Amino acid sequence: MPEPVASLAVTTLNCADPESLAEFWLGLLGGTVIYRGDVVVVISTPRGPLAFGKADDYQPPTWPEGDRAAQVHLDLSAADRDAARAEAIRLGATRAEHQPGGDTWEVLLDPAGHPFCLTSMPPGWPPPFEPSTAD
Repeated sequence: MPEPVASLAVTTLNCADPESLAEFWLGLLGGTVIYRGDVVVVISTPRGPLAFGKADDYQPPTWPEGDRAAQVHLDLSAADRDAARAEAIRLGATRAEHQPGGDTWEVLLDPAGHPFCLTSMPPGWPPPFEPSTAD
């Protein structure tokens, strides 16, 4: 396998209000604000950085389909999924109407409308599909 030419620096979620979305994710994941600017807030979480960028005329994704279908989402592992769901909702999340994950995954929407999943699978779990064998 060739050596990588880059490494992941941060995952950024676009939104209308970076400050409030950062507060939501800090409440859910823990961590601290490591950068606060006019158009972006970056937090450091126990599993890596997460940024929130201001997008003019931001429109939340429609999930699971629609004109603005979500293209990226976060999967969160929680030993007690009921407690994690309750805390996420207390912080401003809503439960998505469409729930395709059976007993393993639960989809919620953050205050900006980004879908994220709660699962009791451990961090670093192997994905529930076979990796591609294409080069």
